[in-house]
Amino acid sequence: MRALVTRPREDAEDVSRALESRGFEVRLEPLLDIHIHRNVVLPLDGVQGLLATSANGVRALAANDAPRTLPLWAVGAATAARAREQGFQSVESAGGDVARLAELVARRVDPAKGALLHAAGSKVAGDLSGALGAQGFEVRRAVLYEARTATGLTPSLLAAMGGQELDLALFFSPRTAATFARLVMAADVADACRTIDAGALSEAVAGQLAVLPWRRILVAATPDQAALLAVIDADRGH
Repeated sequence: MRALVTRPREDAEDVSRALESRGFEVRLEPLLDIHIHRNVVLPLDGVQGLLATSANGVRALAANDAPRTLPLWAVGAATAARAREQGFQSVESAGGDVARLAELVARRVDPAKGALLHAAGSKVAGDLSGALGAQGFEVRRAVLYEARTATGLTPSLLAAMGGQELDLALFFSPRTAATFARLVMAADVADACRTIDAGALSEAVAGQLAVLPWRRILVAATPDQAALLAVIDADRGH
């Protein structure tokens, strides 16, 4: 069995290892290239805590010397794990998506005690600031990284698709899925998807993939890596 992982290289190690332990041969094709902005003066005056909606946000906070003593609320388990690895001392995971993160913060945090700093990319999925702002929070959005989309599929991937050498392709964000669909259609290799199952982290990701003629689209029950692997396991009868 052969699986395609489309995550940025920085985020691909864990899922690649998990797939290999399940007997997959993994091909990595990053469709986003992460560029962290450094030497940013973080607007920390009066900030009581940090918000991270991706592991890249955590890396960017660390690269710009964010205080590790400030509480950090993370969108999901992988982001929280990355924060702990980077030395943040008080980390809590919302276990899924931006809506759940907003709900977690609203339960845990008093808006009167200070602002929250959101480590964001140049493009943001969801409206974290709006959701928390409606509940009286001041959210400062610091653009600390940029995710640049690939401009074409590599020749080796095109050859693998043409030779029906893939059984599964995993997608973790709507932007990555939309990029893949656009590049596949531009290369005129959409028919190669007929023999490939797509694994989507969420319905939003699946929606971007639906323009291609996949054999099937498998959607995680909740938007996290463990749930995506679980739906793959269930499909394989494990």
